[in-house]
Amino acid sequence: MPEDTAVGLRESFEASEQSKTAFQRFIANITQSKIERLGKSLGFLIYALDIRHRRIVRRNLKFAFPDWPWDRVLNVTRRVFDNLGITIFEIIQLSCLPNEKLLMRVRIDGKENLKYLLSPKGTIVISGHLGNWELALLFAASYFGNRLLAIARKIDFAPLDRWVYNFRTRFGGEVINKTGALPDMTKSLRGGNVLATLIDQGTKPGEGVDAMFFNRKVLATPGIAMLAMRTKVPVIPAFCVRDQNGFTVILNPPVKMQKTKSLRDDIQVNTQRIMDSIEAAVRKYPEQYFWFHKRWKIYYPHLYREDLERKQRRRERQKRKSGAQV
Repeated sequence: MPEDTAVGLRESFEASEQSKTAFQRFIANITQSKIERLGKSLGFLIYALDIRHRRIVRRNLKFAFPDWPWDRVLNVTRRVFDNLGITIFEIIQLSCLPNEKLLMRVRIDGKENLKYLLSPKGTIVISGHLGNWELALLFAASYFGNRLLAIARKIDFAPLDRWVYNFRTRFGGEVINKTGALPDMTKSLRGGNVLATLIDQGTKPGEGVDAMFFNRKVLATPGIAMLAMRTKVPVIPAFCVRDQNGFTVILNPPVKMQKTKSLRDDIQVNTQRIMDSIEAAVRKYPEQYFWFHKRWKIYYPHLYREDLERKQRRRERQKRKSGAQV
C-alpha cells in the first residue's frame, strides 16, 4: 500500500475515533433532568400509538390492584409509559457512561446486606423488571467484576443480541443464555461468585410451579429455590429504582428459606417467598414496573383475549402456508 494512502487511512480512522469519543462524551454529560424530559416525550408517543400495550398495561394494573379507581389506573398507566421512555434513553446514555460516573449516580439502600454479596461463599441476587434493571446489572458488574454471572433470555434478533451483550458486560462479568444454564449457574455459585437473574416473567407449563402474584395464580420458575437449597447460598432481592436524587439500589435481607424433610413442600414454599419479595417491591413502585408482560395469561387468558386470538390467527396462517408449500 502506498505510504500516502496508509497515512490517509490512519488519519481518517483517528478522526472517526475522535468524533465517536466526542459524541460519547456529549451523551454521557446529558443531565438526568433532560433524560427524563426526553424519555417522557418518547413514552407519551408510545402511549399514543401503541394501543395494544396500552390495553395490556391497564388490564394488568386493574387486575393487580382491583381496589384502585379507574382514574388511578389511567394515571399510573401513563407513568408506566413514561418510565419505559426514560429507561430507553438512560440505557443509551449508560452505553457511553464511564464507570466512575455510573458509581457516582447510584446510592445504596441496605448497605448492611452487602456482606452477603461480598462473601466468598456465593450469592444469588434476584430482581424484576423494575426501575432501571439494566443499570442495576452494570452497577453490580462495577462492584463484582468477573465474580458476576448474569442469566438472561437470548434476543432473537442477532445484531441486537450482540449489542445488548456488549452493553451488559462493558464493566465486567458474564451473561449467559438462561436455556440450559443450570450447570454453569451451579458451578459459578460453588466457585463463590454472584449469580444475578430476573425472575418476574412466566415460564412454560410443565416447567413451573403454581405461585401467587398479587393474589392471583401464576406459573413461577422453581429453579432459583432449588439452586439455593442445593448450594446453600443466600438469595438477596435487589432493585434499582429512580428517585429525586438519581438512582437507588435497594438490597433487601436474604429470603428466609424453608428446609424440612419434604423437598416438594420446600420448593413450593420457597418459590412463593421469592415471588413475594418481587411483589413487595412492585407494590412500592408500581409506576416503575414493566407491566407490558402478559403475566397471568396461563390461568386468566381472558385478560389478553385479543392478543391470544391474534397469536392463534397468526399460527393458523403459518400452518396453512406450510401446508400449501408441501
